[in-house]
Amino acid sequence: MASKFKTKKFKLFLVFISMSALVFAQNNDYKWRLQLAIGVNNPIDNGEYPGYYTNYINFPSINAGLQYMFLNNLGIKLDAGFNRSSSAPESQEFKLNYSRVNAQLVYDFSNTFGFLPKQIGVVAHAGPGISFTQPSGDYSDNHLSFVNVLAGVELHYAISETLTVYGDISYACSSLKMGTYDEDYPEYSFYGDLLYASVGLSYSFGRRGGNNCYCYR
Repeated sequence: MASKFKTKKFKLFLVFISMSALVFAQNNDYKWRLQLAIGVNNPIDNGEYPGYYTNYINFPSINAGLQYMFLNNLGIKLDAGFNRSSSAPESQEFKLNYSRVNAQLVYDFSNTFGFLPKQIGVVAHAGPGISFTQPSGDYSDNHLSFVNVLAGVELHYAISETLTVYGDISYACSSLKMGTYDEDYPEYSFYGDLLYASVGLSYSFGRRGGNNCYCYR
């Protein structure tokens, strides 16, 4: 009896999810976009820890976000990123994990740059967020969290009505530190800026009927 009840609940759950997804897809009208990208990063040291330096180019940077355009050219985006970097050959040996979460304003310049082909879009984004850094190995206790302000530019190329390939170059500037580890303890941590470049896919939900989807003008 319990097994039949669970099966019925599971079927009802699937029906609910399917109907919700259908309603959502029919009403978002290209206002929603999912983005996923991978690339490289460069943590910019502020000089607090002499003898510890990362490579100039580090892999990977992984970024994922959900974007909502409430006007033709203006919207918001919530996104997160994970970045791994390694020590340079002349540095003390370490690895660094840098994660972030940001809420950003998005502005689509696609209609502004009318000389560009209609398949190409230019999008700027900027906003505050929280960064979390943690070295690995012997320094893993020296984790920090701090406020960042991120700004970047995306170049999109449309390959279909709903899918674009895009490149993103962004800079996250560190701000208010919220870490609690003992700074007098002579071990490595990271409280600095981050530059990253990535390439990925951006997917639109639903269907808009007009020419307001960036990369289609």
